[in-house]
Amino acid sequence: MIKDQKIKKFMDALASKSATPGGGSVAALTGAMGSALVSMVGNLTLGKEKYQEVEDDIKNILKKSEKLRNDLENLMERDIEVFNQFMATLKLPKETKEQKKERKQKIQIALIEAANVPLEVAIKCQELFDICQEIAHKGNKSVISDAGVGVILAQAAFDSAILNVKINLPMIQDEKSKEKLNSEIKNLTNLTREKKDKVLEVVLDKIE
Repeated sequence: MIKDQKIKKFMDALASKSATPGGGSVAALTGAMGSALVSMVGNLTLGKEKYQEVEDDIKNILKKSEKLRNDLENLMERDIEVFNQFMATLKLPKETKEQKKERKQKIQIALIEAANVPLEVAIKCQELFDICQEIAHKGNKSVISDAGVGVILAQAAFDSAILNVKINLPMIQDEKSKEKLNSEIKNLTNLTREKKDKVLEVVLDKIE
């Protein structure tokens, strides 16, 4: 599995001529790293006398961040799977009318799935924005800059995921599916506005 590879091997594969891993997997990985940073801040807050009053809150944040990290790591794998499925549909036979029809249908199904995976990454990033805000307010001040890095990664992951949804849209012929995807992109983008800046404001205030 790609998530079990050493960093060097992953980076070499990313830089190679191979189409996978690509931007979709990187978007998910970036979100997973942001989640891991939230967990780090949480783990460095637990057990500290100064933060006893928020210990239960921190434990709850840790549950969320670790689940989110696992979900995003799995989406790295899923992104590669759906891309490979799409490439496989392009190789389907198209000699007869029936074959052409079946190939076209399967290509469309694969395209929608290829758009849905990065969309799921973007949705997960919404959760990451929220827990970054929680940990920024309640986490150990000594490592609070990592909460800031976490939310910056959340924004990068979100933007990257949305871009990977958009690249599939022109090829999708079903207007209802396309309209639904566009609507979800718009709604998610509206939700993210100012979220990163609010977290960084808290972080910078604590640093300064």
